[in-house]
Amino acid sequence: MALQVSFSFTSHSPCQQNHTPKLFSPKTFSSTSLPKASFSNQKQNPESINDPQKETPILSLGSSKRRKLNLSVLALLINGSLPNLSNNSILAQELELARYTDSKEGFTLLTPSSYVKVDKAGATVLFEEVNKGSNNIGVVVTPVRLASLGEFGSPQFVADKLIQAEKKKESTKDAEVISVAERSGHGGLQVYEFEYKVDSTRGGMKRIFSAAFVSSKKLYLLNIAHSDKPESPLDTDTRTILEEVIHSFDAATMT
Repeated sequence: MALQVSFSFTSHSPCQQNHTPKLFSPKTFSSTSLPKASFSNQKQNPESINDPQKETPILSLGSSKRRKLNLSVLALLINGSLPNLSNNSILAQELELARYTDSKEGFTLLTPSSYVKVDKAGATVLFEEVNKGSNNIGVVVTPVRLASLGEFGSPQFVADKLIQAEKKKESTKDAEVISVAERSGHGGLQVYEFEYKVDSTRGGMKRIFSAAFVSSKKLYLLNIAHSDKPESPLDTDTRTILEEVIHSFDAATMT
């Protein structure tokens, strides 16, 4: 599991490299609409204009066609043959994020409401996707001697440490950093964000989103692991949700 990644923060080893982090770019969803059905005008027989008895069949025919078309549209809706509407409905459910706050440890983040909280040794808290435990969101809190993450090194330096720790695992076949970023959290807190991919004998290809910060002499590490296999790559909608989660990770406001 990605949460088993650990490295020492007890030594002061500032990084000498200059690095401009690549920020995550959350996707923007565009609304879709159902194309309007077009109706052709019914041509009337000139002979029927002055003949009331011949008008009724023509009006009935037009009404019948409209009813058939309405039923056809209804059938499409019921059978899910209109993908835009179906996908929007599924996406709306997936985008439901719930706020989780651990007042004791002092951190907060958003989690998909469809994920369930489970107990796991070594994790302060862990949420798993139902029936897909390899897709998970976890936080580990560890005491350190540092007052801030910057005292340890730059975002790139910390990302390199994460990758080194991943590569030391026997199950890891390959690991590669995708992007690194830095943002300000609550009260100007220094927060590092990372994205990398891991190929493992346990679960295959995975995409990892990680965030870290130091507060009150504690290291807070968030790890989001999601399957990213070639036959079923991480889709744009899910990626956006996971980015929302990582951007929400912060120190909790104490009252």
